[in-house]
Amino acid sequence: MGAGDEVIVPSYATAATAEAVRDAGALPVFADIDSRSLCLDPASVARAVTARTAAVVAVPLFGHPADLAALQAAVGQGVPVLDPTDGEDEEGEREEDIARRRANAAHLDARLTGVTPVMSPGVPHRYHSYVVRVPGNGRPDRDAFARALRARGVRCRVPVQTPVHRLPSFRRELWLPETERAAGECLALPVDAGTSRRELHRLVAACNALGGLLPAVAA
Repeated sequence: MGAGDEVIVPSYATAATAEAVRDAGALPVFADIDSRSLCLDPASVARAVTARTAAVVAVPLFGHPADLAALQAAVGQGVPVLDPTDGEDEEGEREEDIARRRANAAHLDARLTGVTPVMSPGVPHRYHSYVVRVPGNGRPDRDAFARALRARGVRCRVPVQTPVHRLPSFRRELWLPETERAAGECLALPVDAGTSRRELHRLVAACNALGGLLPAVAA
């Protein structure tokens, strides 16, 4: 990987991967994401491949692994698909912490009605973040929903404020519809191992009472 090479990366992520590609002398090329996993969409990646494509970096997002097999099939065997976590131990994560996060996520899956969890059924998610979509008019309703949750004592955050391809240092004139939609709708809720059952109950009650749409708060 070096000068003249292109490396396909997600824009719905931190800038770290694109920065690493650029530091190596290559050009980061941004592809769209899958609406269920929020990881790279194989069809979008296939459309981004050129004769200069040297690799695809399949960044796992929020603990959800990218579909390496589908990405490899999309680009063919001549282009390596790199998993940046390959050979790592997820920063020393303890299995009991992962199990607790999964249990907390399952609790929310079964009870939330005001928002839509982002998930791919059957995938071994580690839940570094529990990401949901807030229904409504994109960013205004999502941000109003987040303010209302915080006012009720519920921790939450916007997982990706600005897609990388719209940052000043990486600005590209391209349209990635699922990336833009996720940036405007997604919110991360707490499911870390230290989250108490009382916090989960408060979170569910607040989300379900708000119902996802808050035009009065947004105003």
